[in-house]
Amino acid sequence: MELCPPPSHLEEEFKALFTTECLLFLHELISTFDEEVDQVLRLRVSRKAHLDLSGGLPNFLETTSHIRRDPEWRVLPVPPRLQRRHVDIGDLAPCDTQRFIKALLSPAQGIQVDFDDGNCPTYFNQIKGIHNVLKAVDNQFPDVPHISQAPVLMLRPRAWNMVEHNMMVKGKEVPGPLFDFGLLMFHCGKTLYENKSGPFFYLSKVESFMEARLWNKIFVWTQEKLGLPLGCIKATVLIENVLAAFEMEEILFELRDHSAGLNCGIWDYSASFVNKFGHRHNFLLPDRSKYVNMEKRFLRSYMDLLVQTCHRRGALATGGMAAMLLPQDPLSNSYQRVLATVTRLKLLEIKAGVDGFMVYDLSLIEPMQKLFQLHTKGDNQLHQLRNDVSVTPDDLLTMPSGGVTLYGLKYNIGVGILFINAWLSGNGHFFHRGQVEDSATAEISRSQVWQWIRHQTRLEDDPRVVNRQLVTDLVLEVLMELREMDPSDRSKQRLNTAADMFLEVVLKRDFPEFITSYLNQDHTFLSSQDCRLVEAVDTDVPRHKL
Repeated sequence: MELCPPPSHLEEEFKALFTTECLLFLHELISTFDEEVDQVLRLRVSRKAHLDLSGGLPNFLETTSHIRRDPEWRVLPVPPRLQRRHVDIGDLAPCDTQRFIKALLSPAQGIQVDFDDGNCPTYFNQIKGIHNVLKAVDNQFPDVPHISQAPVLMLRPRAWNMVEHNMMVKGKEVPGPLFDFGLLMFHCGKTLYENKSGPFFYLSKVESFMEARLWNKIFVWTQEKLGLPLGCIKATVLIENVLAAFEMEEILFELRDHSAGLNCGIWDYSASFVNKFGHRHNFLLPDRSKYVNMEKRFLRSYMDLLVQTCHRRGALATGGMAAMLLPQDPLSNSYQRVLATVTRLKLLEIKAGVDGFMVYDLSLIEPMQKLFQLHTKGDNQLHQLRNDVSVTPDDLLTMPSGGVTLYGLKYNIGVGILFINAWLSGNGHFFHRGQVEDSATAEISRSQVWQWIRHQTRLEDDPRVVNRQLVTDLVLEVLMELREMDPSDRSKQRLNTAADMFLEVVLKRDFPEFITSYLNQDHTFLSSQDCRLVEAVDTDVPRHKL
């Protein structure tokens, strides 16, 4: 095993995390499952190639129809602390100590402790974030409620597409999710279990029941290795991919002893259509700022099916995150407008039967909790079986009508550039035009620009066509506007780099599957890490044991 030395100013945190025992555990965990991680990633490539070569479309699987037809099986009931989670805080990168503490002090029922969409996985951020989780679990933050009383921690490791550059096992960089999950479980799993507060996880970007099966094997192995009861780990799977939408029952079935339910969002899921079918003209996704929302048929059907699937199997169904930020002045028109918009969108999810959802702005927690109490009874809505729902493949695969506006094109360009700019600064999210933006909104933004160029889409409010030249010109125009916000030379240089990288992504012949994978492998990001791999024996781990 090889491990980078600690980043500056994190020597104590590094020493606390990477003990001899922990390194041995990580080595065994990664060695055991590394090849299977590669297999599920190869399966993704194979499925995509099959869809491209055949021109076919996804459907509910014939080979697993017996699982869907069996009315008897259920997931194990979740522990009491998960049964009432109306409002979680989303996108909380725990490396942000101040915001993490504020969340622990908040009235939210849960916190999405995010090492994925809202987090930039620098070595510093991962070590600082995981160590902050350990401090919270061990009650080391002053004046913060005991872990059994604080909002429940829903730990979200990185998705399968991400690697950890700072650790190598058997000559290979290790899978990011195993690095995160292993450290979190080794240091926090037992304490969370003993305090009836976990260990609970979110699993991002799962594409098939085979990936859920792998996670289940990892859970079983980890519980046995750490002496924890089988089934104590609970995980909510985020259905962020159109292929996974056709395998929701199978995903629950594979994780039935470890399931905390399924989650639906909007932007990663919408971007997955471009990922899988973006080269097909009949999957042209119109301007998201004008034509894409949860009321559209393909998204409403996906949410209804998710709620129905979860509730018929005794699992919890959670909705997406409200990204809008409340203005400071509660008497202002803008405050009332934002609150009304969030209320309308979240009421749509409540009426669909979700058992909870997320907000980013801590000021939205109590208004949204009151909204739940006003429109529901009890801890959750598991009794809402949604027998009125009958979702077909057409319902899930029919794109909304609509065109592309110049405003929407420029907005997507701005979000894409600013996300890359944030990432190059070591941040996984940023604030723009009154809401938080993260890798999910960056994914849909750059996906749409790539797709509109690919199909030479004509603007509906302008005589021009979306092509390389127009996008290049608009990038320069947007860049001028963004530079005015921060005129410093360093900021200009980083924005210029971000704009160049954005253009590279949207002009590629083949669609880059994940913007985070592209950024994570890019030399510009790696050069900022200043990583020098050393033998793990330098941390007193005997070489022969590794």
